[in-house]
Formats: sequence, C-alpha cells, structure tokens
Amino acid sequence: MLQNIHSPQDLKTIPEKKLSSLAEEIRTKIIEVVGKNGGHLASNLGVVELTIALHRVFDSPRDAIVWDVSHQGYPHKLLTGRYEQFPTIRTKGGISGFTRIQESPHDYFDAGHASSSISSALGLLAAWKITGRNDKVVAVIGDGALTGGMAYEALSHAGQLAQNLIVIVNDNKMSISRNTGSISRYLSSLTTTASYHNIRHKIDRLIDDIPYVNRHIGKFVYRLKRGLKGLFFSNNFFVDLGFEYVGPLDGHNIKVLEDTFRRVQRIPRPVVIHVVTKKGRGYSPAENDPATFHGVGPFNISDGVVEKYDTLSFTEAFSRKIVEMAKKDSRIAAVTAAMSKGTGLDSFSRHFKNRFFDVGIAEEHAVTFAGGLAAGGMIPVTAIYSTFMQRSVDQIIEDVAMQKRHVVLALDRAGAVPSDGETHQGIFDIALFRTVPNLVIMTVSSAADLGLCLEWAVYGTNMPVSIRWPKMSCPSEIPSFSKPVEEGRGLFVESDEFAPALSARLSEEMESKGLGTSASQDAPSGDKVLFVCTGSMYSETLTAARSLLLKGVECAIFILRFIKPFDEQFFLQSATPFNSIVFVEDGMKAGSFSCYLEGLVHRTRENGCKTKVLAFPDSFFGCGTRDQLLDEAGISSAKIADAAFSLVQKASIQHNDSIGT
Repeated sequence: MLQNIHSPQDLKTIPEKKLSSLAEEIRTKIIEVVGKNGGHLASNLGVVELTIALHRVFDSPRDAIVWDVSHQGYPHKLLTGRYEQFPTIRTKGGISGFTRIQESPHDYFDAGHASSSISSALGLLAAWKITGRNDKVVAVIGDGALTGGMAYEALSHAGQLAQNLIVIVNDNKMSISRNTGSISRYLSSLTTTASYHNIRHKIDRLIDDIPYVNRHIGKFVYRLKRGLKGLFFSNNFFVDLGFEYVGPLDGHNIKVLEDTFRRVQRIPRPVVIHVVTKKGRGYSPAENDPATFHGVGPFNISDGVVEKYDTLSFTEAFSRKIVEMAKKDSRIAAVTAAMSKGTGLDSFSRHFKNRFFDVGIAEEHAVTFAGGLAAGGMIPVTAIYSTFMQRSVDQIIEDVAMQKRHVVLALDRAGAVPSDGETHQGIFDIALFRTVPNLVIMTVSSAADLGLCLEWAVYGTNMPVSIRWPKMSCPSEIPSFSKPVEEGRGLFVESDEFAPALSARLSEEMESKGLGTSASQDAPSGDKVLFVCTGSMYSETLTAARSLLLKGVECAIFILRFIKPFDEQFFLQSATPFNSIVFVEDGMKAGSFSCYLEGLVHRTRENGCKTKVLAFPDSFFGCGTRDQLLDEAGISSAKIADAAFSLVQKASIQHNDSIGT
C-alpha cells in the first residue's frame, strides 16, 4: 500500500482494517533505509500510528501539522509524497532527516532544535485568524522537548490567546537520553488517571450520539467535565494554563486517535492531547535500547548490531579523560542537556552519579546551572553540541563570562557535522563567542591534545573556557600534540614531524640545487607556505601540506590551540619565514578568527605576504558526509592544497618580476 500513497488523500481511502498492515509497511521501510543510511530510528518507529491518524483526520497541507525537532518526521514524509525519495534521506542531494520548507508544502517549518513547535504553530494560527483563515494547526511535541523552557512560554501565551490550537504531547518517556526531572514524573502521574478518562470518553460518545442537543447542553457538559477533573485530579497543569486536556491515549491505537482528533476539532479552545507511545516500537533492538537507536549509524537489520570502527573518536577521548580526572578530583562535575551518550558523559554518569546532572533539553539552564555550581566551589564541565550551545549565548555572556565563573564548556560536534543538515552544523560558535570578554576559546587536534587542553581548562586557569572538537575519529598522534599547554600559544609543526619521508626527500632535492635545508633559510620567494588551522581541520590540512611537499614546496602547519587569548608575537615569529599563508577554519568566514589573523599579518609584515582565508561562506549547509560538506564549503584537503599552490605560483611570478625589474 505504501508505494501507492502519493498524498494524505490517498491515505484516507484505505479501509480501517488495513491500517495496521500499512503501519507495518512504514516501519519496515524506515528500518530498511535507516539501516543503510543511519538516522533517527526509535523516535520514528514510535509515531507511526499517530502520524497515520493525523493525516487521516486533518487535511494537510491546508491544515498544518508542526513537528517539534521533526526528527520523528519519517512517517510524515512517507505519507506526503516522498516515498520515492526516501532512500536518499540524510545523503548529499537527498531529502532531509528533518522537515524542510523547500521539500514539501506539508512541511511548514524547518525544524531541528527542540521545544519550538508550539511557538511556531501558535504564531501561524494567530496569523491565519487575523487573515480570516479557519484551518487547523496541530503541534506535535515530545515529553522530552517539554523540558525546554520555550515550550512553556508558548503554552502560557496559547492559554492567553485562547485560540483553538491543538497540542499533541507524545509521551514516550524519552528525549535522546532517558527523561529525567519533574516533568517526566508529572506526565507519568497523568497516565495513571485512567478512571477519569474512561468516564470522560463515555460521556463524549453519549453526547455525540444525541442529535440537535449537544449545543444546548454544552455549558452543562463542560461544567460536568470540570467537576470530574476535580474528583480525579488534584490539579492539571495544562488545564490551569487554559487548555482542555484529553488523555492519556494509546498512541498506537489508530481508531482511538482518529475518534479523539475528530472530537477535538470542534472544540473552540486550545487543547492538549496526551498520547502514550513506545519509542522503537516494532523493532526489538530499538525497543530495548531506544537511546542507542535514537540517532544511529548504519546497522545490521537482522540483529541491530551497529557498525563500529576501531579508531578512537574525539567524543570517546573526552569521555575517558573526564572520568580519569574526576576519579582524582571530587570537585569535577559534569552537566549535559539530554545528551549523556552523545557527548560521551554516559560513563561519567555511571561512575559519579552525585556529580552528574542531566538537565533535559534545557541548554540555557544547563549553562547558568553550571555557573551556580562554580560559585559553590565545583568545577563543572558542561558538554553540549556546538549547534545546541547556540541557544545559550546570553547565559554564557551574563551568567558565566561576566561573572568570571570557572565553567568548562565542552563543544562536541564543532565544525562540519555529517548527515543531519542545516540545523546541526557546528559552524557558528567561533564567531558567536570570540567577542565575549573573559571567555577562553580552545580547539584540539587529537586525543592527547584534548586531554592536555582539558587539564589546562580545569587547572591552568580560573576563567571560563570553551573547548571545541569535531564529530570524527582522532588523527594519529605526533610529538607536538603532547607539548605542554602555554596560554595563548598554538602548535607549530614542521614538515619533518608530520611528513618525515617527504620532508627528507625535499631537503635532499633542495640541497642538491644549493638551496639549503633549513626552513629558516631563504628559499626562492613563493616556495614556503604556512598553513594555519583550527584543531579539527588538522587532518585535512595535513593532507594538503603533504600534497605541497610532493610538489617540492616547503610548508609547515600552525595549529590554533587557542583562539582567545592569543599570543600574537609567538604567531608572527613562527610565521616570519613564510611568504604565503593559508588560514583554514571550520567556522563561518564572517566573524572568523582567521580573517583577524590575516589582517594582523598584513598590518605587521613589511616585506609583504600572500594570504588566503578558507572558511565556511555565508550560507547554510545541508546533508552530506564530512568530506562532501568541506568540499562544498571550499575547505576540503584538495581545495586547501589548490589554494596554497595558487599562492605559491603568484608569489613566484611576483618574485621573478622583481628580479627582472
């Protein structure tokens, strides 16, 4: 049936008795594609019946269905004309793993961060009311996203406006990591009040069956329902905000969901529908381990075994180091925002339960809470993805940096982030945070370098520190990565360390031509290139540098261990022998540190220097592998090498012209 559904109108023609078979088809297709491409599995398997019911009752795209985060939008995509494109999900040129406006008229918003759906949906509904449009707007939000403060701001405003917004709370006891806190417990308490809901649904059916009467006794029924709430609830948060509350409902019973949605359509006030679903439903590996199968790489469908690689990732290196440090120092605490596994803090949480804090999807609170921990004498390490740390800009400025709180901000997924698309690229943090006074910013190049930088951030300073690393495997170690951290100074790495065989061959060739062997000696103009890169771009820069060595061009690499503070004299001294400099930064070029350094070089170099800044241009970047994203941005290893060789050629031409003159 699934391949013949080209729009929700086709879905409405399927007999009710065949819907369970359709649900299984949807699950099978999602498992098949995610097993190959990777993606969000457990959350999508949990909303299949809910999505079917929504699209059978509401009239999308005339009615708007707004998905919070939207990583659970795979069934929605399959039912809205994207079956043929679905195998391309999360790949370069394919459809997104999240809702995207440009993909379909059924996607009203680009969504990738949590807790925004109610605000977006309420604004859309208010606009429609002003313009005389009476179609429905439905916001679907998970219980995990309800830990975000923005959701409550929107709920409060919705109750104030008293318009007929429909909010569906998908209660699956999970966000990314297992839900914690009072909100999760509160929703669980609501699911125990089945007696009230059984009575309520019987009354609803009874009234619906009485013709020409329900509008005359509407006030009586409303008061009766409120009275029943008083019998079975001591309070109801949603009701107190001005919502009608319906639920909890079995989120896998399509008939119950459809009947409820049809009744709710007639209510002229805002409504919360509480549905209970099972994350990972229909695939036992995902049901048993929904955290792992929330966002998962390619896996073996038959047994759920995820592909693993022997190489150590930056996240794993951080995980090992912080546990090692915390064993020796009881002041070290760890804070995350519903991402204990993704940030590598799951091991810390098992070893030090009383020093681990998962605050839910509430990054702003996480940062300010960490500031409070620091004020109380702890040394908090707050691990949050770069893209999500964007939500905490004000808290970093006001509650941490301004007050000089010793908080360590560990920014995982910095730079290019494969597969997840525009909303998850970690390319804004450098430009956002390098103007903040008192905030130290560091980048790391390897597992050993990460360990040293983390130790320095904890013990080498009393200021707040941000350390960023990418989603990738750590490169092979070189001696420079183990050099002690000196505040403000980067790592100057010569070619005989990162490519000894190539460096030796080049030295022999130069010596045979009488050109000398030392990098400090004067080679022909244009023949020496310095690469200056952020730590997470070391691997690509290394490949580019080796490419230049093969072409007979001397080069070295300066790694920006520090972006702020920065020892300008050390850098300028290191750069003195080089008359071509290529800056490589995995952040936005606008506001980049590389542009500042380029200006510094031109202000201070009397003999002139050819420079090029390579960074992300003024654009958003979608799905693709890391290599594809870097190539699109113009900072792949090949494009770094091309830029450097182009500078060498320009410098050589100018040198020859000056000799002729």
